[in-house]
Amino acid sequence: MNKKLSNLKKSFGKIIIISSPSGAGKTTICDAIIKSNKHIVSSISYTTRTLRTGEKNGREYFFISKAEFKKMVKEKKFIEWAKVHNNYYGTPKNLLDKVLVSGKKYILLKIDVQGGMNMKKQYPQACMIFIMTPDIKTLKKRLIARNKDCKEAINTRLNNARQELRYIKKYDYLVINKKLDDAIDAVKAIIKSLEYKIDKRTYNN
Repeated sequence: MNKKLSNLKKSFGKIIIISSPSGAGKTTICDAIIKSNKHIVSSISYTTRTLRTGEKNGREYFFISKAEFKKMVKEKKFIEWAKVHNNYYGTPKNLLDKVLVSGKKYILLKIDVQGGMNMKKQYPQACMIFIMTPDIKTLKKRLIARNKDCKEAINTRLNNARQELRYIKKYDYLVINKKLDDAIDAVKAIIKSLEYKIDKRTYNN
């Protein structure tokens, strides 16, 4: 077999970035995708927000103080970081680098649009997926129903969502989460299609 063609079989750890406004179902969909595909590993971000009921440090996020976060920023330990809803979030460089050479087919990053844009600049080959509810009204209902935020926080998240929607055109795919199972199947189909996408990094010569 031609050497260049044989290189197609190599795993470079394709990057999948999933973003959405708060309450659109990003976390639930990502959890389902991770559980259903042994070839996908999730990158766990660091955050300064408060740990919520049912969450575990090191599973959903690494929860640290603002002082610790700023120290990591100064030490350049994040590939990207951003301030979202008055809290800081960052993607650790060492974990991403480790996964990209581990032999896993995919690494999934569950990050906001600011982080998504920063990652796209550094990894233009990344697959960008945006999750959204059918409309803002539905998003508001889901934010209220999950009973995690006060009225002021919900309004902040809705205002941020309107700003985040402007970034949809920067993404490769838009999945409308009207029915959760259908949205999960749609994301699975997108990821499945990546198996047949040529990675141009194999053609350096």
